[in-house]
Amino acid sequence: MDVRAIFGISVLMNFVGAGVFAAIYAWPYLREMERRRALQWLVAPHMFIRFFGLGFLVPGVVSPLLSKELAVPAGFGDLLAGVLAIVAVIGLAKRSSWAMVVVWIFNIWGAVDLINAYVQGGRIQVNPGAFGAGYFIVTAVAPAALVTHFLIFRVLVRQVARAKVPQGLKPAHS
Repeated sequence: MDVRAIFGISVLMNFVGAGVFAAIYAWPYLREMERRRALQWLVAPHMFIRFFGLGFLVPGVVSPLLSKELAVPAGFGDLLAGVLAIVAVIGLAKRSSWAMVVVWIFNIWGAVDLINAYVQGGRIQVNPGAFGAGYFIVTAVAPAALVTHFLIFRVLVRQVARAKVPQGLKPAHS
């Protein structure tokens, strides 16, 4: 079987698995949580996983054949996303007035960073073997991270939309 096909199947099926997990296990609980708490649960994993992307800049973790055009923006984009995640979680935990703004910035930056990495990887046709040990970042970590970004957007938008509906007209469940 073609290596790119195996790579693509791995990425796709991890997106599917993360999506199923989110729909069946995570969302039913998150939609009932207070907004800040739900966001803390969703943003917190990014305080750890987004720093894995720095591995794209480490020789030996990735092949010297991995394009710097992909590795540098992906590595530093993940670094910034991880720092924003830390700031967002601290702000949410302290109930700071600026926390929601940082969550929006983190979520937009983080989602665009991951989508851009996939687009650029496809555009320059990266050989999956060039990711070396970083293969699992692209195939397992990034799909789950993108699904959490989707859930964060859903919590942010759902709560904003719900706040605009007069109290007596709010549905029991969203």
